Amino acid sequence: MSTQPLAFRMRPREITEVIGQEHLVGEGKIIARMVKAKQLSSMILYGPPGIGKTSIANAIAGSTKYAFRSLNAVTNNKKDMEIVAAEAKMSGKVILLLDEVHRLDKAKQDFLLPYLENGMIILIGATTSNPYHAINPAIRSRCQIFELFPLTEQDMKKALHQALHDKERGLGQYDISVNDDALNHFAAACNGDARSALNALELAVLSTEPSNDGVIHITREIAEECLQKKSLAHDKNGDAHYDVLSALQKSIRGSDTNAALHYLGRLIEAGDLPSISRRLLVIAYEDIGLASPQAGQRTLAAIMTAEKIGFPEARIPLANAVIELCLSPKSNSAYKAIDEALQDIRTGKSGEVPLHLKDAHYKGAKALGRGLDYKYPHDYESGWVKQQYLPDKLMNKTYYKPKKTGKFEQTLATIYEKINKA
Repeated sequence: MSTQPLAFRMRPREITEVIGQEHLVGEGKIIARMVKAKQLSSMILYGPPGIGKTSIANAIAGSTKYAFRSLNAVTNNKKDMEIVAAEAKMSGKVILLLDEVHRLDKAKQDFLLPYLENGMIILIGATTSNPYHAINPAIRSRCQIFELFPLTEQDMKKALHQALHDKERGLGQYDISVNDDALNHFAAACNGDARSALNALELAVLSTEPSNDGVIHITREIAEECLQKKSLAHDKNGDAHYDVLSALQKSIRGSDTNAALHYLGRLIEAGDLPSISRRLLVIAYEDIGLASPQAGQRTLAAIMTAEKIGFPEARIPLANAVIELCLSPKSNSAYKAIDEALQDIRTGKSGEVPLHLKDAHYKGAKALGRGLDYKYPHDYESGWVKQQYLPDKLMNKTYYKPKKTGKFEQTLATIYEKINKA
């Protein structure tokens, strides 16, 4: 048997063998059409690990019969790319799979660009990072950009069945029985990462002794042992990590406690306490805000407790904070008010500070009119007095628009309205 991992051996040889990504490789879809017409253009494939980026590149090369080379933007140097370019000059065209394309440095990029321009090298860049953020515009503008998605459980089961029955590349030479529970676990626990599922299946088969009937029986327990570390759909620095943080905030904002706890769980599994802490504090002040100011204080207390006790117990105060934030009244009035004020400032709508508000604590200031006619609010029984505070340019501008979603902000709104009507 080959020493190469099962996932490597089972990579598709032609575009029709690709599992999943029907929006790209299905009948009549863009990559399938490009392959059929043999009119390939450079492309960037992005999405989580193990969902078929390298497989699609292999399949394109196999279907078109062009020379295929695979390099890594980090570990391979410019000399390696020169070898690929020399081959392209001899054969007319080479498909180059460049993994971690977002890490391509300027020297390698400058070398590749002319070959992408004249079509001698068809670049298939693979990355887990969002190319619109992470990839240099010079490369990005010369490539089609395609997003890939995690495989569905049905896709995963199809890949597992193929591997179990393929005698040439897969595990078909073994007499294997995988019960439904085990198969479902392989398909579900890897979160759409076919590489993890296939390699775990191979480990299960090779590490399990045949029973008396000569059959290797794979049970749910064996499947769980071979998938000790669940395959998360993101890492701490990947683009999908920020998708999960975004989903957490939007679920809390939408008061969906169950969804928020799910996304919190994913972040806990990734072990990323700093990101969780920062995002929960942002939510407490951006989304809950003045509707329940004490929620911010309690969130901070929960975070400090979580940081002190660490995982796994840290999950408990974090869950408390998430549930409270979900079910708290919501107000973004302070956040919207400061953003509107900043927008005016950044677009030149600021104006002069009124003379009576200017600093008058130095010699000659009064002679310049600074501080004259200023009314000191503490001299008035109400604690405030009507006078102009905003610059002339913005004299009637209103930034703060209170929401009456919680008792605290209702009280603020009453005072605010009273002052503005005076």
